[in-house]
Amino acid sequence: MNFRDTCTVPTLRASMGLFTVLLSCGYVALPQTPARPKAADVSQQPEVKRGQQQFSQTCSFCHGATADGGAEGPSLVLSSVVRHDKHGELIGPVIREGRPGKGMPSFPLTDSQIADIVAFLHARVTASDIRSAGKNGSYSLQQLLTGNAAAGKAFFVGPGGCTGCHSATGDLAGIATHYAPVELQARFLYPEKGVHETVTVSLPSGKTVEGELLHLDAFTVALQDADGWYHSWPVSSVKFTVHDPLSAHRKLLDRYTNADMHNVFAYLETLK
Repeated sequence: MNFRDTCTVPTLRASMGLFTVLLSCGYVALPQTPARPKAADVSQQPEVKRGQQQFSQTCSFCHGATADGGAEGPSLVLSSVVRHDKHGELIGPVIREGRPGKGMPSFPLTDSQIADIVAFLHARVTASDIRSAGKNGSYSLQQLLTGNAAAGKAFFVGPGGCTGCHSATGDLAGIATHYAPVELQARFLYPEKGVHETVTVSLPSGKTVEGELLHLDAFTVALQDADGWYHSWPVSSVKFTVHDPLSAHRKLLDRYTNADMHNVFAYLETLK
């Protein structure tokens, strides 16, 4: 499907223009910034209470009753996986599959039990961050800088393969001065802001069309080209190649140990 024949302006630009008109006329209400949650409010939510009970039964032996770390396991409050999880998409697989190489077994919990544990861990992170507020970020930085910078550099130039795309004296020079510590940690693990997958589609006629990948499933591939036009085809009628500029980052998420993540972050904090 190609909307070029039916639209006089690119779909994206038209949509933005319509939004501007509606906004100026008062038909679109912008969402209000939600109030900062209170630790007490979060901890009293039913799913958090259930998650605390499930966590106590399943995870506290290694990670401590409050997820701050125990004799056998690290703090999950400081874990990069936990801190950047949104809806269980990162925590869930770790619970289900475990980390055999690190001595963590898998746990055959139901989806609802895992969701409750996720809610509990998110609440613990929220409570920790609220307690750290008002200290100009110094306490939070001390918490985050638990890694070894030398070990992080060794991973960066060695098994991490980071130098294939990045350079400490090139694109990453001074990066620690450009971002706050928490933001830097998030960006090196999930540098997705402003970065999109692209796709090249080869048509039966021999023509190729390139653009940002908008949709791909078993039946349809869709893109938006450089001029803003929307195109879609049945996957059975074309050949296509998807280009993911973050594929190396995504693969590392499956390889990182908790120590690797903290070590690399500590190394990046030295690039000032």
